[in-house]
Amino acid sequence: MILFRTDLIPRGKFADTVLAIARERNLRRQHGVADCVSVRRLVIAALIGVGVSAAILPVVVAENALHIWVRPVADPGAAAALAQATGSEWEAARITADDGILLDGWLFTPQFANGSAVILMHGVGDTRLGMLGHARYLLLAGFTVLTPDCRGHGTSGGAIISYGVKEASDVHRWADWLLRRQAVRRLYGLGESMGSAILLESLTQEPRFRAIVAECPFSSFEDVACYRLQEASGLGHWAAWPVARAGFLYARIRYGVDLSKASPAAAVRASHVPVLLIHGTSDRNIPFAESEMIHALNPAVTRLWLVEGARHVSALAARPAEYVSNVVDWFRSHP
Repeated sequence: MILFRTDLIPRGKFADTVLAIARERNLRRQHGVADCVSVRRLVIAALIGVGVSAAILPVVVAENALHIWVRPVADPGAAAALAQATGSEWEAARITADDGILLDGWLFTPQFANGSAVILMHGVGDTRLGMLGHARYLLLAGFTVLTPDCRGHGTSGGAIISYGVKEASDVHRWADWLLRRQAVRRLYGLGESMGSAILLESLTQEPRFRAIVAECPFSSFEDVACYRLQEASGLGHWAAWPVARAGFLYARIRYGVDLSKASPAAAVRASHVPVLLIHGTSDRNIPFAESEMIHALNPAVTRLWLVEGARHVSALAARPAEYVSNVVDWFRSHP
């Protein structure tokens, strides 16, 4: 039996041809091994990258959540302009927090004060300047108004923010300061976003509030942190939750603050202070389901107003007349 015909290959070139075929096969084997090595290296590099990212990402997330890297400062000229427009007087206010940092704010006293005062708390990254729109209609209605800079914001002290963990006691300090003034007999609070969460969390320490208005609060910081991570990454809860929890652990070890304790929902559930919850249905920053959750935990003392089509903390702009009426009536109905 003839396996192959050698007569078709010139005799002088037969050995060269066989060697060429052998070399080609050997090269193919080597390339196959090289390809396997390359794939293995890529897999190892990918695993290392995932591990490094898993270690670094929670740190980056926590650091950005805890710090306001660029702090805007409110212009006192805005306070003077508001006082002039409303026939009020204003003065700088300063107190010392439990941990020794200084907290700054503005106090506005209307010409015909009604004996009630409102503490206005701004959102993350903002200052007292952002609450002057609320201060205007409250002053015209006879309310004394205090607009503090939250710790870690504006000219107030504090290297980090804690979404109510430490700020709740700051509110208690401001309440003490306000109620020592003879003209103030009734205390109320209104906050936006983080500021609303801080006010709600302060109810565990400050029961003297007659009523609260909370616009766009989160039910817990852990809940909204997971939501933000999901929105930013496009991944599901299964991926966001471990990052958030690892970031919380880092914050507790590095800064001694337990962000899992930032829970307005838990504070409202145990409180008897009336709370008006306001939330826009088009809020993509903190979904209105957060307010629904808070309301469901204590419907006896809370009222929920969902503002159709309003975005994050924009209910006043979306429905100005109704907003002012609802807020002022809410305070007046809880003397």
